[in-house]
Amino acid sequence: KFRRFRKIEYVNKEKCLMANYYISDLHLFHEASIRFDKRPFKTLEKMHEEILKNWNSVVTNGDTVYILGDISLRGKNEELIALVAKFKGRKVLVRGNHDDLSDYRYQQLFHEIVDYKEIRDVYDGKNYKLILCHYPIFSWKDMGKGSILLYGHTHHSEEDLYFQKCFIKRLEYFVQLHSLMGILSLQLSIETLFVICPREICVQIGNKI
Repeated sequence: KFRRFRKIEYVNKEKCLMANYYISDLHLFHEASIRFDKRPFKTLEKMHEEILKNWNSVVTNGDTVYILGDISLRGKNEELIALVAKFKGRKVLVRGNHDDLSDYRYQQLFHEIVDYKEIRDVYDGKNYKLILCHYPIFSWKDMGKGSILLYGHTHHSEEDLYFQKCFIKRLEYFVQLHSLMGILSLQLSIETLFVICPREICVQIGNKI
């Protein structure tokens, strides 16, 4: 199931339910990603077709999608611009190491382009402060006060496992001092890129993952 934060906005005095979505590391036009992420596709064309279909079956043009970096491989081309233009929703790009934004036409596909962003969003009736970055941050703003970090970049690598282990130890320390803190780690794997959603968004509260 596609997990999302929900928000209610009022348009022309009528209540309209809109949603925020979060995703990272699509790696469009990156053939090697099929291998290193073990994606269930034989060609880039099939991968693009499936991602676009699943994205547009869930996201509407009234929704906002925060893309936490690496939407595609470096390099600009007509095919990339044509493909990204088909994705529904207001797209906010948190720039990653593979994102080449030198083409002005490509930039126009995004509502906003940033390297780092802080927002507030509602999930399950609770309001959260979210820190958005392509890279994992060991110490982020208000981390001991209930803020949540969303990041990409590391996939399911040894680097990410090390970060998680280090953070768990630090988290246990903060729990003793502050009683509560959280981290939400958005990592895309074979299933997540296939259905454009986190397989199970992992919320770390207290000493549990």
